[in-house]
Amino acid sequence: MRAAVFLILTAMTLIPLGDSAGKVLSAHMGVSSYFVAGSRFAIGAIVAIVIFGTQGLRLLSNWRVWLRALPLVVGINAILIALSTAPFANVFAAFFIGPLLSYVFSAWLLREPVSRMQSLLIAAGFIGVLIVVRPGPDMNVGMGWAALAGISYGLYLTTARWLSTLAPARDLLTSQLVIGAMLTAPVAWLHLPAPELQIIPPILISALGSMIGNLLLLTAYSMAPATRLAPLIYFQLVSATVLGYAVFGDIPDGWSFAGLGLVLVAGLWSASLGNRRARG
Repeated sequence: MRAAVFLILTAMTLIPLGDSAGKVLSAHMGVSSYFVAGSRFAIGAIVAIVIFGTQGLRLLSNWRVWLRALPLVVGINAILIALSTAPFANVFAAFFIGPLLSYVFSAWLLREPVSRMQSLLIAAGFIGVLIVVRPGPDMNVGMGWAALAGISYGLYLTTARWLSTLAPARDLLTSQLVIGAMLTAPVAWLHLPAPELQIIPPILISALGSMIGNLLLLTAYSMAPATRLAPLIYFQLVSATVLGYAVFGDIPDGWSFAGLGLVLVAGLWSASLGNRRARG
């Protein structure tokens, strides 16, 4: 269990690190967010095929696998656009509407069991997201993109649960990266950056941080029950806040800190309730 915890905490650091490199590219180096997304999928697909082989490619003939990958493609593009214009930690707080919506979608579409207390905590987490996003005429447009990324991620998590028994997780990961590369390649090609050596390191960090983070996540989930590891997913908010300050000097204001705290507490509490129910 300790090894699984170490792996998932490392994963929850590497994934925001990859996104911070994406923000450096789009917000500070003038590289299109569409190219960053396309390069992330392309490099990730190549690495996945090298590590796992081509077994996942057989899934490309299944329409459900394409349906699973579509919200991920939308989500990755949306979060990279959001990061180019909005504070790092705030984007991640809005993005965490995804796990909250996945709870609702899974109960509604997949008929998964729910509890009243967990439903109340999900509602509290949603309020936390609203505090950070602060929808209205003065809302940062980047936070709208972050919310879209979160909604897409919630749909992705729901479809991932729906198809979890279709194939091994590594084959599903390979297929979604290949589909993502195929769908984003035309737009990424139209937004090719100038060939400068200085953009190569952040491109690689963006792609490999996300790829390795997801590999470690898959490995951790193969070593310990998902219900035991689920609360640790929220460590990503802590990593995003620290990285946002260390790399970009972003310091959330009082309201944003309050919203971040509410999302974190509600998420951890809800996950712990699911953990107890699974054990009992």
